[in-house]
Amino acid sequence: MKILYGVQGTGNGHTTRARIMAKAFAAVGAQVDWVFSGRERDKYFDMEAFGDFQSYRGLTFATQNGKVLFVKTALTSNVSQLYQDTKKVNVEGYDFIINDFEPVSAWAAKRAGKKVIGISHQNAFFYDIPKADSNFVTNWFMHNFAPVTQSIGLHWHHFNQPILPPLVELSHYPNVSTPKHYLVYLPFAGLEDIVPQLREFPDYDFFIYQPVPAAYDEGHIHVRPFSREGFQMDLHRCEGVICSAGFELPSEAIHLGKKILVQPVAGQMEQKSNALALERLGYGYAAKKFDVATLGKWLPLKPPANPRNYPDVSKALVNWLMNGGGENISDLQQLLWKENIEKEIQLTGLLAK
Repeated sequence: MKILYGVQGTGNGHTTRARIMAKAFAAVGAQVDWVFSGRERDKYFDMEAFGDFQSYRGLTFATQNGKVLFVKTALTSNVSQLYQDTKKVNVEGYDFIINDFEPVSAWAAKRAGKKVIGISHQNAFFYDIPKADSNFVTNWFMHNFAPVTQSIGLHWHHFNQPILPPLVELSHYPNVSTPKHYLVYLPFAGLEDIVPQLREFPDYDFFIYQPVPAAYDEGHIHVRPFSREGFQMDLHRCEGVICSAGFELPSEAIHLGKKILVQPVAGQMEQKSNALALERLGYGYAAKKFDVATLGKWLPLKPPANPRNYPDVSKALVNWLMNGGGENISDLQQLLWKENIEKEIQLTGLLAK
């Protein structure tokens, strides 16, 4: 089987999902050609699983102090370059073209009249799920940023829609909960926006991941450079996670049974909607403002009683594709959610609120 797989590379979550799928494809001997866009090639890390991947500028958001700058985004977007890049992507000779919200390969396939299977969290927004600040513009963007012909959405709950559970990476690290140890990952904020608030809680240890050249410690503040292994180790041993309201890291935290505090990126409908879903499901808490008062209320709270334990969605998806795929994924959806049916029943009351 030969597959072309496009991945939005602006956030580490998309790359993490792609890495999970790469392992599942490798296990069945499938050949996958990878296309990444959204950042410079040398800005990616831990990319061994993708071989000689293609890299393009694509489209991305400009942000400052945790807020999306739409005017700057428009000014820095090079639509002409996007068009030229789509002509460079060869979409011929593939059994499947798969896309994780990546515009270059998606538009290349659309121009060539090829079918594209979209597997992403963004595709869940095509359905009736918790949404915040959704409007005509955001709906148009979700459908047209990276157009697909078959959409497979991923979310923490199915919301009675044709949605699959999230892709969660299997790990060799033991899952423990170390009291008062917290992982902090706020990629749209600098240390100056994070550390002053955390200093006010000296009884807690905070492991903060930031683009720094080397690790250093200042009392209970532990700053770490980006490292997949180091990040996973701290994630598995922490009591809770403080992060933006993206999708992949909260998915891992829910799967492991960690306490979650998210701060949505201002002006980002997807993140505000994720925060709403987390609170509605009872999986986490959303901070309107990252301040001492919010942390003081959240830190003493108890972590969840049990991990969520999502099924191996990547293996199930690859097996579905190997068996021909198809337009109907209802059987696959029922199989994947069946393992959590008792927990889904318990959530009925929460979702009705």
